[in-house]
Amino acid sequence: MPEYPDLTVYVEALEARILGEPLEKLRIQSPSLLRSVQPKPDAVEGQAVRGVSRMGKRLVFHFDDELFLVLHLMIAGRLQWKKRGVAIPRKRAHAAFDFPAGSVLLTEASTKKRASLHVVKGERALAEHDPGGLEVFRATPARFREALERERHTLKRSLTDPHLFSGIGNAYSDEILHRARLSPVRMSDKLSDEEHARLFEATKQVLQEWTERLRAEVGDGWPEKVTAFRPEMAVHGRFREPCPVCATPVQRIVRAENEVNYCPECQTGGKVLADRALSRLLGKDWPRTIEELEKRRTGGA
Repeated sequence: MPEYPDLTVYVEALEARILGEPLEKLRIQSPSLLRSVQPKPDAVEGQAVRGVSRMGKRLVFHFDDELFLVLHLMIAGRLQWKKRGVAIPRKRAHAAFDFPAGSVLLTEASTKKRASLHVVKGERALAEHDPGGLEVFRATPARFREALERERHTLKRSLTDPHLFSGIGNAYSDEILHRARLSPVRMSDKLSDEEHARLFEATKQVLQEWTERLRAEVGDGWPEKVTAFRPEMAVHGRFREPCPVCATPVQRIVRAENEVNYCPECQTGGKVLADRALSRLLGKDWPRTIEELEKRRTGGA
């Protein structure tokens, strides 16, 4: 799912191309995309785009008369900048937003079709789509701590909860926790003052560094490679690869469609965290340390 750095670069690329330009036509091919009834989609046609912003993990297109398009790309949704009037592919494409200089094509590389588009009128109606998570770069350390401790969860869950923190998802939460040297399963109400400060700084650093990295990668072009898996990442998506800090093999916990990636040496004191499914299967045979895990993998005694 596109997160803060990816969405920020999307906003900047869109602003450079469509700010002040009229949305000539909104072509929706997939009925599952549109999740609102009033106003109708054609209410924004012919109107100039007055702004593009990020709301959590949603993109918001602003028009006159307090009209807004609220787009949630979900996990597999992506935007492409194409020639004006581009045909919408039948498979894995939802809609096209036509502007004088080109068209924004919305695709989704999934058969589940989770992406959504709402047409809303009024600031109050727009606010209903805001999960309310804290914007980290507008926060003080005290407000960050307040959000973290509002509900008792693991750090991984807290960072990815859109009602607690804005724009952070599965990929960058892994990177943040690795940078902060904190276990993903530590409870959010059990951190020391020093650990709170470390997590706050790590969150800002990781999001800022990756935003700048993606900006440099895109330049004046369009963000084509929006992905949660990048080889430069420290731990996310790097199961069994060496940690860039200590060279310990990165480990993971798999849960449904998500996985948690972490370094045992840097984050959990050398302890291998139990994967629920595997730990139930292996019981007492579950390796408790990275040394035990490596011996088991290599066939050592």
